[in-house]
Amino acid sequence: MKFVTAIIKPFKLDEVRGALSAIGVQGLTVTEVKGFGRQKGHTELYRGAEYVVDFLPKVKLEIAVADDLVEQSIEAIEKAAQTGKIGDGKIFVFDLEHVVRIRTGETGEAAI
Repeated sequence: MKFVTAIIKPFKLDEVRGALSAIGVQGLTVTEVKGFGRQKGHTELYRGAEYVVDFLPKVKLEIAVADDLVEQSIEAIEKAAQTGKIGDGKIFVFDLEHVVRIRTGETGEAAI
């Protein structure tokens, strides 16, 4: 099992969710986050004052998937989230050792 985390642009969330559902990913967790990489920040004007926006709004997706769905999940996120412009995001994949479904007590892939 793997734990896949993706940081994407907020307006791409619905497309990514749809792409993951289409390949059979059952559930995901979404968090609104802020950060920057190569995109860095930008300068904005507010009430006549100029200020630097250091952290840009992003969406963080987290999914737990069986090993046989990892590559499909990565491809689905990559295709759906891509705009071709700087700041499209990143995908991280971690080993997932143990999962427990609290309601039923199921463990491992059955709990995903």
